[in-house]
Amino acid sequence: MRETSDEQAARWKGRGGHVWVESQALLDGMFRPLEELLLEALPARPGDRVLDVGCGTGGLTLAVARQLGRAGRCVGVDISEPMIDAARARAEREGTPASFVLADAADHAFEPGGFDAVVSRNGVMFFGDSVQAFANLRRAARDGAGLRFVCWRGAEENPYMTTAERAAAPLLPNLPARRPDEPGQFAFASAERIHRILAESGWTDIDIRPVDRTCTLPESELVGYFTRLGPVGLVFAEADKETQTQVIERVRAAFEPFVHGTEVRFTAACWLVAAQAG
Repeated sequence: MRETSDEQAARWKGRGGHVWVESQALLDGMFRPLEELLLEALPARPGDRVLDVGCGTGGLTLAVARQLGRAGRCVGVDISEPMIDAARARAEREGTPASFVLADAADHAFEPGGFDAVVSRNGVMFFGDSVQAFANLRRAARDGAGLRFVCWRGAEENPYMTTAERAAAPLLPNLPARRPDEPGQFAFASAERIHRILAESGWTDIDIRPVDRTCTLPESELVGYFTRLGPVGLVFAEADKETQTQVIERVRAAFEPFVHGTEVRFTAACWLVAAQAG
């Protein structure tokens, strides 16, 4: 099953978005090492204005806002209404000065030159036209603004991320296929492709570095993780009870190399990308 960018957008706006909201605490904890990496690399100072692209439920947006202080401004943008609603509620509960925009960052009419920095944690690999999208982000950034984002390297370097679908494939023939260079988790596996996209969209001083970070989640959350999220999560609920039982048994066994006592541990093999609005 091949999934178009429009179908992906519909998923994030619907069931997929709701599942991420329900899994917010788990996912924030799991990807905190990547959030910390971006906070360290962020080219922004207290009082600056920062745009967080593909902000999801707002974990990174809020962390950046806290770092910028009351004089700063961090704006998160995402196409998923459930996630944006959850992010706004989090900001209100915390009293953190962050704001959120429900829009597609690829073509939203941001204030020209309105941001001192643009940041994203695994949120920029889903654009249908990446050059157009990053050109739009360039227009939103002032001259000299910095871009920092983290994205996944290839599937072969991230075996944890494909374990569930590889194990479940014989039981779930309608799993969505991953295709190189199409919008999706591993669309930016090639550093050369990232460099070309950024150069063509007006970004300069491009630097792309491999980074590996150890991520964890509680073992008790593992079955819920792979039956609700990712490609298996997309189709698991549609399977009959017998198939679901077989999937859980087979996939849980496949994850055994990543289980260390009460903790699941894996390496997130990513690119840390830096560029400047030239």
